[in-house]
Amino acid sequence: MTDREWAVVRPLLPVPGWMRGRGGQPEAYCHRAILDAIRYLVDNGIKWRAMPADFPPWDRVYAFFRRWRDHALVREFHDRLRAKVREKLGRDAEPSAGVIDSQSVKADAVVGSDSRGFDGG
Repeated sequence: MTDREWAVVRPLLPVPGWMRGRGGQPEAYCHRAILDAIRYLVDNGIKWRAMPADFPPWDRVYAFFRRWRDHALVREFHDRLRAKVREKLGRDAEPSAGVIDSQSVKADAVVGSDSRGFDGG
């Protein structure tokens, strides 16, 4: 993650409890390193245990991910980031409509090749 990307993402992340005066220990790993590791995992389709040594240990990265997921923080982070991107594009933070489900149907083999394909609508 570049410094510019981190500057955008950092304020959107949840604030740890110990920083809000709720007690507990400070975390041993930087959230930036954890996010970089999760992005690497998603981008390359590797298993948790195959995490390169450049990142924090896989079990710590997975523990962060699991905690964020279980407390719906991944969804909250995604929603905050989406709202920020939409506002930057001059749109409302919340979309007014969305596609819930779509289905593409292949044309039968008897249909001419010039009109065969997928229907994205």
